[in-house]
Amino acid sequence: MKRLLSVLLWSIIAAAFLGPGTVTTAAAAGAGHGLALLWALAFSTVATLVLQEASARLAIVSGHDLARALRLRSHGALGAFVLLLVLGAVIVGCAAYEAGNILGGVAGLALASALPGWALVLAVGALAAALLFLGNPRTVARLLAAAVAVMGLAFLVTAALLEPSVGGLLAGTLVPTFPPGSALLVLGLIGTTVVPYNLFLGSGVAAGQTLPELRFGLTVAVGLGGLISMAVLVVGSAVPGEFSFPALAAVLTARLGPWAADLFAYGLAAAGVSSAVTAPLAAAITARGLFGGDGGEGAEAAEAAGPDRWSPRGWRYRAVWGGVLATGLLFGLTGVRPVPVILLAQALNGILLPWVAVFLLLAVNDRRLMGRRGLNGPLSNTLMSAVVLVTLLLGTRNVLRAGASAVGLEAPGEGLLLAVAGAVAVALAVPVARGVGRARATAPPAQSP
Repeated sequence: MKRLLSVLLWSIIAAAFLGPGTVTTAAAAGAGHGLALLWALAFSTVATLVLQEASARLAIVSGHDLARALRLRSHGALGAFVLLLVLGAVIVGCAAYEAGNILGGVAGLALASALPGWALVLAVGALAAALLFLGNPRTVARLLAAAVAVMGLAFLVTAALLEPSVGGLLAGTLVPTFPPGSALLVLGLIGTTVVPYNLFLGSGVAAGQTLPELRFGLTVAVGLGGLISMAVLVVGSAVPGEFSFPALAAVLTARLGPWAADLFAYGLAAAGVSSAVTAPLAAAITARGLFGGDGGEGAEAAEAAGPDRWSPRGWRYRAVWGGVLATGLLFGLTGVRPVPVILLAQALNGILLPWVAVFLLLAVNDRRLMGRRGLNGPLSNTLMSAVVLVTLLLGTRNVLRAGASAVGLEAPGEGLLLAVAGAVAVALAVPVARGVGRARATAPPAQSP
């Protein structure tokens, strides 16, 4: 029973990265390159699992979630600036992408409903608000497991009925290839799955679990989420020309019947609703850890102290998620795409993702935080180092693209982006490796008798 509850809890991470952005990017990858880029989704699933396990293990072993750990390691004016930067990046990113989450859910409902767009926006927003108002993140997580189940059923059944080649599936998953013009799309597939605010979200709900429960529940939930993403790519491969949701619905109707298009529509709607909940929730949990409650198990004590604290039912906590949700609703109702905000979010998250990944690598190698029980082993360090390298590539790419768009220039080409990103990664490799060595050599605090 505990293992089942753990899977339900960690379905919140699958619900968070299986949003309209992932559905759009994966389906477009399938439409443009067939099954050749399945390996990128397989890698991103492993990368997500590695980082989320480290973030949750940090919370369980040290008693401090990721935001709280950042707070404890930040001192003086520079530390305060870093905390504000992290909070700003998370909130701006969540608010910018919330509009896409809501509109993605609306796009799914619109494929199977004749209701006007404004009514669908309000319906998605009202459902998200109702779930968030429950307060307890664990309750929200378990309810979102239903949305993940709907997504999984919709996309996996549709992909199976398309009868893709088994050989093509195996080759696309196991053999990394870069078809012409696909390099940035590969980074996009990884970037829509390895999301920085999900690390704060997962760490914030981890308290109270044991390490075996964590690893089992997270592996099953993230593994299923990755499988669903791969199913979306397979479904997208059915589109012979330029990808769009109506084009995909038309192809599914022609090949399998109208019910298949409806099933895809409900899956897309579930993806939008689930992400419309997890983005505001992640922003609130991060704000609580950085500037409010104790994080980790301290959150329950804050809730018992009354609604004037940073408890899940307190006004500060609700103000953060309410602001993020309201921003998404505003853009959804007006139909205005928040391009400047999205560009800012891309730049901030381009900085935040590698920085948080490096901090996490140092934290889980820090004897003062982890003692001996939770310290990273050689395999974990190897996997995390590889993932940190990819986050550096992603971060540099996002900053360069956002900067070019902000000043009205054409985005740099694939070769230049990858060359600059590689140079940044190489430059940071030595100091990061030295930092890991120093953290592991630091003696843990003496135990009081």
